[in-house]
Amino acid sequence: MKISVLAFIALFGLAFTSCKKDYTCECRKIRTDGQGNTTSEADGTYTFKDSEARAATRCNDQEGTGTDLQGDYSRECDLDD
Repeated sequence: MKISVLAFIALFGLAFTSCKKDYTCECRKIRTDGQGNTTSEADGTYTFKDSEARAATRCNDQEGTGTDLQGDYSRECDLDD
């Protein structure tokens, strides 16, 4: 009887824990010149050990716009698992 109660508790606990694994977020800078030409360059890779939903949110948080010595850019990031 004790074994079945312990097994139930273990299965119940597993059912309510989120699966965490490593997710890779790859970012790139995208620039468009005055003539409409677009270039893209790698701009960082991040690894998040989290649930897929939380890793996707953290990856999207890396996106934005900015300016550097080469001019204005937008930054886009995609999550790979």
